[in-house]
Amino acid sequence: MERASQSIIFLLLIFSSTAAQNTTGNSTNEFHVGVILDLGSLVGKVARTSVSLAVEDFYAACQNCTRKLVLHVRDSAGNNVQAASAAIELLENYKVQAIIGPQKSSEAAFISELGNTTRVPIVSFTKTSPSVTSDAMPYFVRATLNSSVQVDSIASLIKAYGWREVVPVYDDTDYGRGILPHLIDALQQIDARIPYRSVISLSATSENIMQELYKLRMMQTRVFIVHMSSTRASLLFTKAKEAGMMKKGYVWITTNGLANMIDSLDPSVIEAMNGVIGVRFHVPRSKELDSFSIRWNRMYHQDNPNESPFNKLSVVGLWGYDTVWALAQAAENIRVLSNKNNRLQSTKNSTCLESLAVSTIGPQLLTEIVQNKFRGLSGNFDLTDRQLQVSALQIINVVGRSWRHIGFWTLKNGLSRQQNQNGLETTRSTSMLNLNPVIWPGESTEIPRGWELPAGGNKLRVGVHTSAYPEFIRTSKDPVTSATRASGLSIDIFEEAVKKLPFALSYEYEAFDTVDTQSTGSYNDFVYQVYLQRYDIAIGDITIRYNRTLYVDFTIPYTESGVAMIVPVKEKVNNNMWIFSKPLSKGMWFGSIMFFIYTGIVVWLLERLNGNGYLHGPFSLKQLGILMFFSIFEEKEKLECFLSRIVLLVWMFVLLVLASSYTASFASMLTVQQLSPTVTDIHELQKQGEYVGFHRGSYIEGLLEDIGFDRSRIRPYDTPEDFHSALSKEGKYGGVAALVLEVPYIKLFLAKYCKGYTMVGPIYKSAGFAFALPKRSPLLTEISRAILNITEGDSIIQIEKKWTDQNSCQNEEKIADSDAITFGNFGGLFLLTGFVTTCSLSIALLTNHYKKGQQKAGINMDDQSQYRHGQQEENEHIQEEDQNNKDNEGSNDIENQATIISMPHSPNTNTDQLHKITRQQHPPIMVHKPLIGETELA
Repeated sequence: MERASQSIIFLLLIFSSTAAQNTTGNSTNEFHVGVILDLGSLVGKVARTSVSLAVEDFYAACQNCTRKLVLHVRDSAGNNVQAASAAIELLENYKVQAIIGPQKSSEAAFISELGNTTRVPIVSFTKTSPSVTSDAMPYFVRATLNSSVQVDSIASLIKAYGWREVVPVYDDTDYGRGILPHLIDALQQIDARIPYRSVISLSATSENIMQELYKLRMMQTRVFIVHMSSTRASLLFTKAKEAGMMKKGYVWITTNGLANMIDSLDPSVIEAMNGVIGVRFHVPRSKELDSFSIRWNRMYHQDNPNESPFNKLSVVGLWGYDTVWALAQAAENIRVLSNKNNRLQSTKNSTCLESLAVSTIGPQLLTEIVQNKFRGLSGNFDLTDRQLQVSALQIINVVGRSWRHIGFWTLKNGLSRQQNQNGLETTRSTSMLNLNPVIWPGESTEIPRGWELPAGGNKLRVGVHTSAYPEFIRTSKDPVTSATRASGLSIDIFEEAVKKLPFALSYEYEAFDTVDTQSTGSYNDFVYQVYLQRYDIAIGDITIRYNRTLYVDFTIPYTESGVAMIVPVKEKVNNNMWIFSKPLSKGMWFGSIMFFIYTGIVVWLLERLNGNGYLHGPFSLKQLGILMFFSIFEEKEKLECFLSRIVLLVWMFVLLVLASSYTASFASMLTVQQLSPTVTDIHELQKQGEYVGFHRGSYIEGLLEDIGFDRSRIRPYDTPEDFHSALSKEGKYGGVAALVLEVPYIKLFLAKYCKGYTMVGPIYKSAGFAFALPKRSPLLTEISRAILNITEGDSIIQIEKKWTDQNSCQNEEKIADSDAITFGNFGGLFLLTGFVTTCSLSIALLTNHYKKGQQKAGINMDDQSQYRHGQQEENEHIQEEDQNNKDNEGSNDIENQATIISMPHSPNTNTDQLHKITRQQHPPIMVHKPLIGETELA
């Protein structure tokens, strides 16, 4: 508002000293447009050539157009008042229907107010700052990118490469400051922060810039975002190279304001920017663009003969070209209602501003501009919502005296390497794997960490806290140098982690307390010193707690976690009358009995199938006794079957192993399990009002109060000796019933005082011991990675052996809870005996079935052989009878009868033989047929 008031005062002076000028007559075929540029700047010179060519090209292509744009170019000289004066002069004298420009954000603020008053659209293709919004300035149209759009692409790059801190370097102008709020919001979403803001004043000299660069060099952060004009950015990078800040380890990212003009910069500046990453508007290549670039270069050097021959067409020039085309097309589409604009209504005490007229076609012209969409030289030219819509941003890398393509970015798809015919890749990504390799400053291909320890900085201040257990950490003072010395498990892990860092780290210890101080400060106070920046890192037996994470960050833990109790143990007397059944589980008892019965049944079947005489006949009590107690036979009742002996042998082996295990387990129950903890539940201690102890200064005190313990029942102790003394006295004698400590402390205590104590729990979860660093410290990731390397390897074992007695007695009287023997423990043995038993039974059944089949087959073969023998004898007798009949039939009958009478009678004579005899007694009548040639007897 103060600047606006000053501008109005200057305008009043201008109006009071300027004579009224004759206005130029407006013909119906002329459409007057004002152009306000800083013609002394590179952007202004590029834009002037582009808008001039645009008018020529449009009307060369549109022969039948009824209205022609007339451009009135004015030089603002980079001055806000002069830009405002030029705008008023154009509105008053030329009755311009639109103004292209202004170039600077500060100039656009006041001129946009004039546009709102006169309803004249103000179209700017260089004003990227989001300070002028479309809601507050309805007649302002941004034909370029909004600076807030590109911050998401920059945040995606920072996230892709894993950087946690960035430093913005910007001009102390509306343009430079306008991007900062949006940049901060974008970085917060990816958990990155801005530790410092480097603001370059407009009046800063080369020496001032060099001093600021040296200040940046002394910081840890090595990622810088440059948001400056091309002129001042050229000076910055030139000085950065002189300061040694364009070498390996540094990261420079430029916004589109500079990246869009990269082709127009001096070659020496581009060479100084080697390794810089830029975000720029993506312009698709086309034949029209190539042809226009040739004509533009020729005309630019004619208009600016003294300019560098290396200046080239930039995207700013293309936006200016497309803006003129958009205005020319809109002018053709509107209908002019009146040749005269309406004057502002004069009020009492009015100023010369009342001479400005309100445009009658302004609203219609604005509508045509924002609704007109076409394919321009810069790509798709779409001013919907009075702002250029972004299709894609291009990520470039400055190499040599040019730049190379790295990738693309869009709000919808994120980072991608290439475009295809259907647009960008559909998978949104923020990974550096989706980008082409980058040549970083110093011609390095290694991705910078984004931070470095300052070369001339102070040593890292490492805070140490003396622990109640010197095995973890203890401190002392060097009598000569008074320097703090530290040793212990925590110190060894820290020093080993420093050795594994990919860079040298210089540090010194600073003690939070001394060994001579009996009342040490709490660990919360110790960690809080990191937040107060007294220490750069705090190491020791520090537990990760939620309340501490509010102001510091922790590395990954290097010890196991948990909170447990140390309680005395008492002798346990077991008077259970059924204790003999405890060594075996219920499943084991049931399984053993079932296999006992199954084995007995199988042995009984095997012996019965083998024909054991003692098992023939009906089932009796004697057989039942043999079945159940087959292993205790009398001398005459030995097993006769070979398979049953194998089954019994395997079963006896199983019983032998089972009996031995039962004996050992039962003996263990009667002897070893004689000790039990005096208490197993901390809530029982709280209900009974017992005293409990804790390590002084730890967070356990608050934990016990949260559980419900009265403060008078909580007693702090400092050393393991104090813990042992308190437990041995018990609560009623000034001691405690239990100690509540973290598991690492308990292990050390039991290693020294193992007799009579045991650990119960863990009763509470904790994250373990770790080191504390400031919020978002760049060292956090590196040290955590080094600790992980230590804990996953052999280093942690060696360190623990050094500080912990591995031959301690903590397991000598460990309470042994002898678990009952389960069926699964003997699964292999039962599987063996079951397999042998089942196979033996199967073999016996198959063998018995085979023998029965053989016997049946033998009987059938005997019957068949006897039948064949009888048939043969019968045939022989028949032949003899036939021969005897020829000789003497009468004598044959007598002989046959004698033969029958003389045959001995045997009971074994079968039916076939009887039939044979019958046939012999009554032979069949034989009919003799005469042979051929013989005479048949009558």
